[in-house]
Amino acid sequence: MGMRISGPMRITVLSTGGTIEKTYSELDGTLRNDRSVLDEILGSLRLPDLFIRHVELMHKDSLDMTEEDRRVILEAVRRAAKSSDAVIVLHGTDTLSVTGELLHRELGADLAVPVILTGAMRPYEFRDSDALQNVTEALLAARLVDPGVYVVMHNRVLRFPGVEKDRRTLTFHRVGGR
Repeated sequence: MGMRISGPMRITVLSTGGTIEKTYSELDGTLRNDRSVLDEILGSLRLPDLFIRHVELMHKDSLDMTEEDRRVILEAVRRAAKSSDAVIVLHGTDTLSVTGELLHRELGADLAVPVILTGAMRPYEFRDSDALQNVTEALLAARLVDPGVYVVMHNRVLRFPGVEKDRRTLTFHRVGGR
């Protein structure tokens, strides 16, 4: 893992929903996936030489994603990779590994850019959210990692295949080890 891109960079961020983008409704006290919070997150960061194209694919909890939804993500990543230096997918953590494995299996050998999946264990709107940290880490990893499919969260960069959510520690790890 060496310095891939040190100057201006084009990143496409695909948002799909998940906990990272859940918002609180004061009307009925629920958490929902009804809009993206990415612009709010990016607005709080200093990113002078980063050109970000944001594409809202869907607003779903990952537990509600279907195989068809994952195919939509796959095709969007495939398209974005043609015109970007990296692709970041905001995704719910519960089935992030399923999507990551699919992207690795379908795109792995053909990828010329990194594809990074990230999310959060707590919504961005919550005071103790990990969303800002994870998006920041994903943006930095996009500059540093080689082409491939990764999950970047909680100060970890893990390359697919073989990544899963650890429900005990509420982070991701490699299958069969650290």
